[in-house]
Amino acid sequence: MATFVDTHCHLDAPEFGAEMPVIRARAAERGVAMCVIPAVAVFNFSTVRELAHAQGDAYALGIHPLCTGKAKDEDVDVLDAELTARRDDPRLVAVGEIGLDYFVQGLDGPKQERFFHTQLQLARKHGLPVLIHVRRSVDKVLKHLRQTAGGQPWQGIAHAFNGSEQQARACIALGLKLGFGGAVTFERALQLRRLATTLPLEAIVMETDAPDIQPHWLYRTQAEREAGQPQGRNYPGELPRIADVVAGLRGIGSAELAVATTRNALETLPRLKNLMPLSAGLPEPA
Repeated sequence: MATFVDTHCHLDAPEFGAEMPVIRARAAERGVAMCVIPAVAVFNFSTVRELAHAQGDAYALGIHPLCTGKAKDEDVDVLDAELTARRDDPRLVAVGEIGLDYFVQGLDGPKQERFFHTQLQLARKHGLPVLIHVRRSVDKVLKHLRQTAGGQPWQGIAHAFNGSEQQARACIALGLKLGFGGAVTFERALQLRRLATTLPLEAIVMETDAPDIQPHWLYRTQAEREAGQPQGRNYPGELPRIADVVAGLRGIGSAELAVATTRNALETLPRLKNLMPLSAGLPEPA
């Protein structure tokens, strides 16, 4: 069976509730050997850590741009202290989810940027990769990455990437991988599907962002929702099927895509190498 890493999965989301262990087990049965669970604010730092340990997964700590509105400046100090306290925890693999969001209206742009910049500095301080939210913000994200690079390439992932090819290649040049998930399954997502087809395979990782960013087979239109159908939830177990779409776009087999994207995930999040089960059939180094 092909082995996958879901590099971005909010297993702690309330939408999963008591079903979460069953949902995670089902994903494992489908070949998802590892999920990376990012925090979004200080209130769920302990939740994602405990969940990762309980489920045999990995986690990241950070303050999400959509949570910066309610965040206090001292929350960054809490993050710094937590990264220090957990520096020897092998399941802590990144700083995230951090970044910028200029899609949601009403957010404080300068405050978002301040939190993002400081968290990039913390990632450098603690020697950790980054999981970056880049919704309608790629150019500003790139600016802050360059300002805080310190002459060294970054490790990490531009999560749910949906920018231009030029922006994609700029992210890759800085050392990032690009996360592809459910959005690529929509035929109308022409630009995203072009990127999934033409970008270097070594730059791509797979993700679900579950329970969000549903693939087309789980998505409900506004008309369907108004008719009483609930919006579908995304699950980590959908990752192999999403990967089938990407493999089809590239004209390669799903097994080849699984090997490559798992290798890419382990390269950009190096602590994963010691977490993956021996039975997962890890890819050989390129």
